[in-house]
Amino acid sequence: MTGSPRRVVITGIGALTPLGIGAPLLFESLLKGKTGFRMIERWDTTEFTTKFASEIRGCVYHPDEHYSTREQKRMDPFAQVGLIAAREAWSDSGLDKDAIDSTRSGAILGTGIGGIQSVLDQKDVLDKGGPRRVTPFFISNTMANSLSANVAIEFGLQGACFLTASACASSGHAIGMAFREIRAGRADVMVTGGSETTTNALCLAGFNSLKALSTRNDDIQRSSRPFDRDRDGFVMGEGAGALVIESLEHAQARGANIYAEIAGFGPTDDAGHITAPDATAQRPAAALKAAIDDAGINTDEVGYINAHGTSTMMNDMIETRAIKIAFGEENAKNIPISSSKSMLGHLVGAAAAVEAIACAYTLKNGVAHHTNNLENPDLENGCDLDYIPNEPREADFKTALSTSLGFGGHNVCIAFRKYEG
Repeated sequence: MTGSPRRVVITGIGALTPLGIGAPLLFESLLKGKTGFRMIERWDTTEFTTKFASEIRGCVYHPDEHYSTREQKRMDPFAQVGLIAAREAWSDSGLDKDAIDSTRSGAILGTGIGGIQSVLDQKDVLDKGGPRRVTPFFISNTMANSLSANVAIEFGLQGACFLTASACASSGHAIGMAFREIRAGRADVMVTGGSETTTNALCLAGFNSLKALSTRNDDIQRSSRPFDRDRDGFVMGEGAGALVIESLEHAQARGANIYAEIAGFGPTDDAGHITAPDATAQRPAAALKAAIDDAGINTDEVGYINAHGTSTMMNDMIETRAIKIAFGEENAKNIPISSSKSMLGHLVGAAAAVEAIACAYTLKNGVAHHTNNLENPDLENGCDLDYIPNEPREADFKTALSTSLGFGGHNVCIAFRKYEG
């Protein structure tokens, strides 16, 4: 490719989250302050420190309504959910798979843990029935890349197709890599995003052992409280978000509806502790600055940040520190910031995808959702920025950033720009 990098726009959005099925419902619910937090009923929580989660299975997602029994056997729940979000995004985009160049179209999606439900189910089959009872679909169901593969098969996408796995930053990396494919001229259309279904007993026990989860069992609607002094951990969540992105030329040629532009991508790593963020916050700050530079915007032009905002003591403090480093202490205080996880919980590998959707809607509609349950900002630990407490904020937002900080020290920032032609 010669000439300047191509512009990349979002033309389709899909979501299946604890707030319901459908991307418009997702954003409407966030603006209303609704949460997806529920007491767990699918399995016995008697011995668990945390007894609630932000689930989709058994409440908003019922597989029989979307897939035949045969199809369910051939896809782990995380792939089922991800494909539903991708189908909505594809339909929303108005693309016709028979009218695109399949060799210049691809699928890059993310997951943090992948097909763990199939592992749990088939281990039980093995223990009870022996090796001959294990399904022949076990390997393909547990492959994390089965998500991107199934999406590519669904829409006949023969270009770049792979999966990114970087814990809580997984779908942020996926969006960034898909963005680069189009901007560099290697693709015209990409499906991107991420999916996760981790509200099972083993995952909950593991995150409880890390002391990462809220244990506010007697007040679950107020359990996720990013940047609040009384936060005690995140809420385990699950779900999926998907985006169809295209080169601006490709979208304009077919008269597509454009939500927003993806303008920059900044990935870094702490190269420190496997689960704890680097206290200096230098590398997440570098990710913020890299995305801003990649987008060709100035720090004073950033209108909104959708924060990683997990509601854990360390993340909120370190993320705030990173924002101050990237923008300067005083300038940082002028940027509206909010956390989708205050209502959705933590969707792990799908979190960045759903938060990218929130950014796209914010730019398109001129309103940012708030941070729920922020009653007493944690000033003692430096959480003194404008986190849009408790009520949405209307403004003519021109740019937005979405940040993701994952176990392993993975930091991602995606920069978005309002589409104005």
